[in-house]
Amino acid sequence: MMQRALPGPPSQLDTEDEQEEDQQLSQNPLQAAHVAWSERAWRIGVSAGYFLCVCVLSQIMGAWVLYMLNGYEAFPAAHKVLDLMQYLLSPLGVFSSVEEETSQPSQRELWRTESMRPLLVTIFLGFVILSIGVLYCLRSLTPDGCPALLDDRRQSVSRQPSFTYSEWTDAKQDEFDLDSVPETPVFDCAMDMRGEADPVTLTVKPVGLQERRGSNVSLTLDMCTPGSTEPYGALLSPREQSAQEYLQKASNVLQASQLRSRALDDSALQTEFYETPMNFVDPKEYSFPGVVRKNRYKTILPNTHSRVCLETTDPDDFLSTYINANYIRGYGGQEKAYIATQGPTVNTVSDFWRMVWQESSPIIVMITNVEEKNEKCTEYWPEDTAVHEGIRVTVRQVIQADDYSLRIFSLQCEGEQRSLRQYWYTSWPDQKTPDKAPPLLELVQEVEEARQQAPPGSGPVIVHCSAGIGRTGCFIATTLLCQQLRNEGVVDILRTTCQLRLDRGGMIQTAEQYQFVHHVLSLYEKQQSHPSEE
Repeated sequence: MMQRALPGPPSQLDTEDEQEEDQQLSQNPLQAAHVAWSERAWRIGVSAGYFLCVCVLSQIMGAWVLYMLNGYEAFPAAHKVLDLMQYLLSPLGVFSSVEEETSQPSQRELWRTESMRPLLVTIFLGFVILSIGVLYCLRSLTPDGCPALLDDRRQSVSRQPSFTYSEWTDAKQDEFDLDSVPETPVFDCAMDMRGEADPVTLTVKPVGLQERRGSNVSLTLDMCTPGSTEPYGALLSPREQSAQEYLQKASNVLQASQLRSRALDDSALQTEFYETPMNFVDPKEYSFPGVVRKNRYKTILPNTHSRVCLETTDPDDFLSTYINANYIRGYGGQEKAYIATQGPTVNTVSDFWRMVWQESSPIIVMITNVEEKNEKCTEYWPEDTAVHEGIRVTVRQVIQADDYSLRIFSLQCEGEQRSLRQYWYTSWPDQKTPDKAPPLLELVQEVEEARQQAPPGSGPVIVHCSAGIGRTGCFIATTLLCQQLRNEGVVDILRTTCQLRLDRGGMIQTAEQYQFVHHVLSLYEKQQSHPSEE
């Protein structure tokens, strides 16, 4: 009975031959390199021939389809393709000159088609195939392909200055990213302990978490410097205490003549911005059931000591008193001059109108579009009339200006009636800056005039964007600093920024926005000193 041979281990002779060949190649690097390049050249030649054949076949098939689309049957169309190939190859000497002379009229007919669109598609397809082949062959020339590693990519990206908080993190990372990436706007929560640094120059740096909410643009958050929690009796850590001291004492007074040069010093402004603690709140401060549904961004929370508390019949029901909003001090330390809040969500429209009525606010400033790639703010106002928590909101007039729209509302509740103005500025992209500063200065001036004309006893001006910290912080800071420049002839943008962040963490969200505030103030100073030129 015949037995079938079973595969077994390689013979000793084959193994010894392979080992001897490997040893010879290792002893002769030049020969090994020559063999490697020969193999690579062979692969490149085969790949080039393959792509060339595919390209030629695609052109032939495309021409065949083109003729059939113009009314030819399959075989006549194939004959036309062969005639076309004969015509194209004749200049290369493949066919005799006699055939060329006798077939010129028919050759001209070969190019007559009713539609050139399929032909263009065919040519484009061939070009794409050839391009892919060329790129493949060029890539094959590199032994290791693309040597860039993921860590190298992150390192190179980290060294590119960016004034917006972009999604530089890896797609595989979870919702929060705590990896330390040096020389970027996102800092590690651990203190910088490099031994070569001068202890005198060490300053408090912001630290961040990266939030990823679906398609939302990532927000850089500071979780190691939470807001003041003295009302709850909590003790601040040394780092938190240091951040609080910095925000309370930091100052950089600029004369009017210094504004322009300071605004043009990008490096100094970025350094100053990143040294200023963001003062975000630890989400653990709001570990109450249902609160997450009232926050547009679950890590942008109101600082506890200055948050707006809604009045309710049940004070023990924390959820009914909660709204993501903070009182902001005005010029000269005026208490509750502004309210900075998030753009209302579907779940918080009624809370928003409760706050408007409770605080007797005469003005709302909205600095966001309803949609910016995704929802940034719910359209919380009605087309005509709506009732929210017993408050009847009626649109009386809509005025369209060049860069903003003005809506005048009538609010009525329990027999009392009030007037409310909403300025909706839509020319400011999220986490960026407007293209032009003059429209913003005009809006600031318009809102200030409307505030001065408000009835006695009116409450704070409500300002919101999407998260209520970036564009909102820039608008309030510009308003306060314009008042300071008019009254004192100097501005302290760093002091104002720290004051805003003490009231609501993260105000003026990016370095680009911080620089923009300097540019706006520089322009305002120029307008004040040279009014005839403006």
